[in-house]
Amino acid sequence: MLTRPVLDALLAHYEAMAAAARANEWDRLAALEREAAALREAARAGTDAATDAAAQSVLPAAERAALREGIERILALDAEIRSHADPFLASVRKLLAAGRQARAVRSAYGALEP
Repeated sequence: MLTRPVLDALLAHYEAMAAAARANEWDRLAALEREAAALREAARAGTDAATDAAAQSVLPAAERAALREGIERILALDAEIRSHADPFLASVRKLLAAGRQARAVRSAYGALEP
């Protein structure tokens, strides 16, 4: 179940991931994402839908609102991270495709070179 301390830890990781994406620090972003994934898995572990729904129904309204706002903030940060990472990933894919094409040309026509 998602608790306030877990949410706060996730928020801190997502804030750091957004900062890393803004600075084009892709290795740091990848490391932070692995840590965030572990936190998400820990929050998911040991809960099922019925238990989670029952636990959510007993939370005070203010706590539910705080969790909702935290989740919305995480989603906004995730969108920002993707807005920085997607162009970088597209350029990497293009670079890799160009290398693959060059190898294919060398393979096809390399024997014709003197």
